[in-house]
Amino acid sequence: MFRTALRTVLAHKARLLMTVLAVMLGVAFVSGTLVFTDTLGNAFQNQSAKSYKDVAVGVTSYDKRDSGDGSDAGSDPGVSQETIGRIGALDGVASVTARVSGFAGVADPDGKLIGGGWANNGSNFAPGKDGKDPSYTFVEGTGPTKDGEIALDKATAAKGKYTVGKPVRVASSGPVKEYTLAGVFTTEDGEVNAGGSLVLFDTAVAQKLYLEPGFFSDLTITAKAGASESTILDEVAPLLPDNATAKTGERLASDQAEQIESSLSGINQMLLAFAAIALFVGIFLISNTFTMLVAQRTKELALLRAVGASRRQVKRSVLAEAAVVGAIASTIGFVLGIGLAVALRSAMNMAGAKMPAGALVISPTAVGAAFGVGILITLLAAWLPARRAAKIPPVAAMSSVHGVATTKSLVVRNSIGGVLALLGSAVIVAGAAAGSDGRLLIGAGAFLTMVGVIVLIPLLSRPVIALVRPLLLRVFGVSGKLAGLNAVRNPRRTGATASALAIGLTLVTGLTVLGVTIGQAVDKMTTDNIKADYMVTMAGGGRLDESTLTALEKAPGVSAVSPQQISSLEVKGRFHSASAVTPGDIEKVINIASVSGSLDTLAQGGIAVAEDTAKSNGWKVGDTLSVTYDDGKTGTLKVGATFEKNEFLSPVLMSTEVAAAHEARASIPEVWLKMDGGASAAHEQALVDALGKNPAITIMDQQDIRNQFGGLINTALNIMYGLLAMALVIAILGVVNTLAMSVFERQQEIGMLRAIGLDRAKVKRMIRLEAVVISLFGAVIGVGLGSFVAWAIGQTIKDQIPGYALVIPWDRVGLFLVLAGVVGVLAALWPARSAAKLNMLTAIKTE
Repeated sequence: MFRTALRTVLAHKARLLMTVLAVMLGVAFVSGTLVFTDTLGNAFQNQSAKSYKDVAVGVTSYDKRDSGDGSDAGSDPGVSQETIGRIGALDGVASVTARVSGFAGVADPDGKLIGGGWANNGSNFAPGKDGKDPSYTFVEGTGPTKDGEIALDKATAAKGKYTVGKPVRVASSGPVKEYTLAGVFTTEDGEVNAGGSLVLFDTAVAQKLYLEPGFFSDLTITAKAGASESTILDEVAPLLPDNATAKTGERLASDQAEQIESSLSGINQMLLAFAAIALFVGIFLISNTFTMLVAQRTKELALLRAVGASRRQVKRSVLAEAAVVGAIASTIGFVLGIGLAVALRSAMNMAGAKMPAGALVISPTAVGAAFGVGILITLLAAWLPARRAAKIPPVAAMSSVHGVATTKSLVVRNSIGGVLALLGSAVIVAGAAAGSDGRLLIGAGAFLTMVGVIVLIPLLSRPVIALVRPLLLRVFGVSGKLAGLNAVRNPRRTGATASALAIGLTLVTGLTVLGVTIGQAVDKMTTDNIKADYMVTMAGGGRLDESTLTALEKAPGVSAVSPQQISSLEVKGRFHSASAVTPGDIEKVINIASVSGSLDTLAQGGIAVAEDTAKSNGWKVGDTLSVTYDDGKTGTLKVGATFEKNEFLSPVLMSTEVAAAHEARASIPEVWLKMDGGASAAHEQALVDALGKNPAITIMDQQDIRNQFGGLINTALNIMYGLLAMALVIAILGVVNTLAMSVFERQQEIGMLRAIGLDRAKVKRMIRLEAVVISLFGAVIGVGLGSFVAWAIGQTIKDQIPGYALVIPWDRVGLFLVLAGVVGVLAALWPARSAAKLNMLTAIKTE
């Protein structure tokens, strides 16, 4: 029976091609994801181990003055030089390298920031007794040794076209400054290798920029030969201030490896989820293929039964065919997956995210998953057709070309589908009613509903397609009529083909409806709340220096300027986030709806409180609150106004003057500006000039602000569309496969139609229309189900998004339906051409 199965596979190579392609694509996605993440993880871990190879103990600290805990306002900002001297004097310590770091952005020849701001770092050059810094290898020049000098990593120097001795404009949190390039270096720093930039300053300059003279934020301790890391750790820990922690180099490498694995697991899970979707769609294609193969081989299977093959043997024969097909497809898919992993790595390098060098890692898990998934999915999809094949009675099958489903089987199928669809819909509605806690319910309900609808699709196909049949007849004549009849002739086949498209479009439509709805809500929130012409921010979300605010206040054309300065207040043991703003100007740049009192009281040292915060704490206008400031000092503040909640402001507003009296350094993430006459190119240039053409500072107009908030949603949607394209490609293959095998099955019928006068053009049109009808049927099901699921998910998040209202993007829905029709036309090209080329006399004689 195995030899019979193998010969059957070889005899139906063309018919099984689409099945192989479907499994191959899914397996390629799975194996490519696993190989890519394994390779990337291994490379990063090796890099991490290499960077900590000579580290016995590492020390990190943070500046407690930035923690918001007033009781630590007088603490040291880091590890002092005196403490470092004590650590260096310990037995077993060979050397101590001290670092201080922060943001540093380098301008390119056009004045733009090199890098995206997320990994633009600055640090200090820390030479040892030999004059070399062990963390950096200089390929040109030397490290900076005085004020006015810097060194750059090799990639940044190349991007900026900087050479030793040339001036370089560097921006930190303060004003941009020009330095002389003293040297160019290479490093194993992970952020630099991932596409970031690194600027090295002289130690005294770096301390002044980022901390305070005489203090460092990080220490790297190396050990003498034979010294124990744990012993050094035990001796170092008591010497450190309470805002510093120490770990062994081995522990640091291990922690970094875990962080890398954790960060990659998110990518891994997302890609595998889409691979699972692609394979789930492929199940319908595979099942359809084997169902049709079994139907076309009815006589062959009956003959096997007649010569003594048992039901079990027939079933095993069909499953053996599936296993062979799955193994072949898995092998090809695994090879393609390796190529996909290499391509992904190259694409990330080309995009500027430099990946560390390392060998391709093909783990047993990746191999096992690829072949296990490929073969298991194929066997699972072929199980029902194999079961049906085993049930064919030898005598009855000998006189029948097609196995006809019994009334009982159809009733059972439709009953099961109806129950699942109703149950799933009820669970989705229950999840929507449960709010933010109902998302898992909605996920489970969506799965049940989708399965139920898929089971019911054959039943739904007849009435739905019947609605468009008159239109097909009127527009396309006899070709349209035949296409409509063919589409419902075998409801199970039509249903299985349409199901693949329905699943893909359910996901695409659901994501689109949610994305557009959230995007419009965010856009409305932005336009409703922001009156400013410009928002000024620091690259990478960093903190703007107070000198930036001063420069903007003096810029020509500025009519109102207010920072959104982060602060906090403690009232009766509870911390409340606060925004320090400029009284009088804040109302001109942000739309603040006053509920009671007057915002003018901010200028008199009062505070304004969001209405919901005031109610929850029992505050009202006129109340005097005893507060504790960030520096630990206490005082009283009077509630002068309450206002409607604003997403762009903290629940408590106070003046910058009140905050300045209790904050050593202002934390300003953004500044809002109103200009005389509104935004213009001249005004924007005036702001750029006022800020000293600082490459690290971003000036956004209202459209840029809207794009910043809405652009993330569109980017996420585009990524999802790209990943879901795999499932849609498999769905297209399913349509091609169904039509090709349907043409083969209907050779005699097509020959008869040709013989009675249906020309080749009309035969092609009939096949194309059949494909379009099936594709649109699946698309309509997918669009409806996707919109329903999107509505339910929206109910769980609407409380977190002000102004949320479900939006059905009819333009995109229409585009999806048009694309489904185009898919049908494209999928029918080969089957239609094959049907039109049939020799009518040969076809009529075909059994």
